[in-house]
Amino acid sequence: MDKIRWGIMGSGGIARKRTLPGMLLAENAECVAIMDVNENLLKEVQGQFGIPNAYTSMEELLAQKDIDAVYIATPVFCHVEQVRLAAGAGKHILLEKPMGLTCAQGREIIEICESHNVKLGVGFMMRFHAAHQRVKELITQGAIGQVVSAYAKFNCWSPVSDQKWRQTKAYGGGGAMMDMGIHCIDLLQYVTDMQATAVTAMSGNQIFAYPDVEDAASAVLRMENGALFVIEANFNIPEEVGCKFEIFGTKGSIMAENTIGQVEEGTLRLNRSETDGQAAGSFETLSYVGGNMYTKEIEAFSRAVAEVEEIPVTGEEGLFDQRIVEAIYESQEKGAHIKL
Repeated sequence: MDKIRWGIMGSGGIARKRTLPGMLLAENAECVAIMDVNENLLKEVQGQFGIPNAYTSMEELLAQKDIDAVYIATPVFCHVEQVRLAAGAGKHILLEKPMGLTCAQGREIIEICESHNVKLGVGFMMRFHAAHQRVKELITQGAIGQVVSAYAKFNCWSPVSDQKWRQTKAYGGGGAMMDMGIHCIDLLQYVTDMQATAVTAMSGNQIFAYPDVEDAASAVLRMENGALFVIEANFNIPEEVGCKFEIFGTKGSIMAENTIGQVEEGTLRLNRSETDGQAAGSFETLSYVGGNMYTKEIEAFSRAVAEVEEIPVTGEEGLFDQRIVEAIYESQEKGAHIKL
């Protein structure tokens, strides 16, 4: 198929560091334009990657007729209006998570895209990690039996700064759980093919006194089969400490270390009992062929734009992930068990 032509809205941060380099490696996509309100940054990124067109306004980028799809990587408070403009211009949209400041905004975004008949995808790139794909395959095959428990943790070090929009609710919608924990929520539901039905959680600030969001949060999710999943997100633990997730079943467990993150790396181990309930068994370090999660994410959504495949991560999936985050905050506020 012909290459899908992309424009990028918000050229700093994750777009410059990860998604744009990944896009340039994609076989079925090309970046033909970028946009950012910071003109100096825009020129740097354009020169760094050799992008033919660069704009300081959304309207200019969206007026470029040969753009098929846009990747929106701006602060969360910008999403609704930018989606409205992009959809109105007939551009398909890959939107960074979380979709909006609230679930209400997420629903509005879905409806905007539906009304303009454009495709909407959400940027959960960790689904495309080869190790995570292997985990999903193993669980589907029954390698660890019935899933009964899981744990996922994602962390980084984020000192207080007035330059970091993620540290303010009005700009990011929440703190560590909204920005990082949502990846764990999406990933565990994806690899187990199960949805959460209820949440109990606590969140707060221990190290960094942000104005109105948390630097750490922990949640227990009750899954549809009765399993209990624990999610932890921290802005107060350095990345170098590492991140992990573990899934336990009636016949074994899968342990992944340092696969949660922005680079396709880390180790994967499968532990299996001989029979149900027995502790002694086999231990195996699993190999996988890594790549670039962002390239695979862009290629998958480009195939959806070309109507070769379905949208890999739909708006409804992204919205349900955000509903869980809102339930986590509601549980902290009310000190209650929240049903979804």
